[in-house]
Amino acid sequence: MGRWRPPRPRGSRYITPEGARRMRAEVKQLWEVERPRVTQAVSDAAKLGDRSENADYIYGKKRLHEIDSRVRFLTKRLEEVTVVDQVPEDTEKVFFGAWVTIEDDEGNTKSYRIVGPDEFDVKAGLISMDSPVARALLGRRLDDEVDLKMGEEWVSYYLVDIRYEK
Repeated sequence: MGRWRPPRPRGSRYITPEGARRMRAEVKQLWEVERPRVTQAVSDAAKLGDRSENADYIYGKKRLHEIDSRVRFLTKRLEEVTVVDQVPEDTEKVFFGAWVTIEDDEGNTKSYRIVGPDEFDVKAGLISMDSPVARALLGRRLDDEVDLKMGEEWVSYYLVDIRYEK
């Protein structure tokens, strides 16, 4: 009996222009650079004879499958997402694409940009709009208090800066 898992819930269908550019660049890199290189390696390995014991052939075919799967996923995802390139009318409120700075009671600050689920990178300060932190921040205004659960404890933060980049 297999281990059935329900499908992952779909992420939000918004993306920043930068995120869309990165996804298109990844598709181009995979399709125009990586795939031809791996295809050539598989072709060369196939010429060597017995494919059942040829590691270059076996792993090359697996890599081709991975590349094709990733390209299919990215292409389909790019078709269904909406690129948000407009700054909202009310720039005093947190919406998608905002750079947000929050401060705790001790004066420690953290800055995040609220982006789509396809482009988040916590180390770079990009958080998904579907994350608990972003959901708590969306719709808030300057100087609002935001309570966030960090680990096992709740921490209060104050919204000290909201900015949008065109």
